[in-house]
Amino acid sequence: MEKLRLEIIGMSYSQSQSGAYAIILGEQEGKRRLPIIIGSFEAQAIAIEIEKIKTPRPLTHDLFKSFADTFQINVTEVIINKFSEGVFYAILVCSDGKIEKKVDSRTSDAIALALRFNCPIYTYETIMVAAGIIMDEEMTEPIHSETEQEISPNPEEDLSVFTITELKQLLKKAVDSEEYEKASRIRDEITKRKRET
Repeated sequence: MEKLRLEIIGMSYSQSQSGAYAIILGEQEGKRRLPIIIGSFEAQAIAIEIEKIKTPRPLTHDLFKSFADTFQINVTEVIINKFSEGVFYAILVCSDGKIEKKVDSRTSDAIALALRFNCPIYTYETIMVAAGIIMDEEMTEPIHSETEQEISPNPEEDLSVFTITELKQLLKKAVDSEEYEKASRIRDEITKRKRET
């Protein structure tokens, strides 16, 4: 299965889930984005490495990196290999130069380690189709219609009351206003509906 290379686009605070963040991954050669909800500790671990902040004592991911370096083990790539019921799964591809092993990982930990090992992050087309959000550079202004203005859910509002067409409009609106956490909830609802039909 062909892998798609991803890069970190940014991170935003969740408006609906206290202490949660959305990390945004984008395909290197495309317009699709993959918003992933992560906890505050994982967000901190990712942000610290992106900003190259030095901590007085090693954090968990730094300790993992030091441990791996000590035993000459390298994480060569991270693959987000599964998306099920709104949850992303990942693996670390590790090598000592002779043997390659795949290790199961939470996606947030895998991203934090990918930054520390300076290795690429990949996913598969099937996951981008199921969970990706398309960003159209030509459409810089959101499309407004009378229907769209009426449908603007609160973060906690039940999305099951909206039609698929309305959900797609909401998804576009959320992406345009960079509300990625809301966009991921809407995306998950659309995915759930498609599975049910």
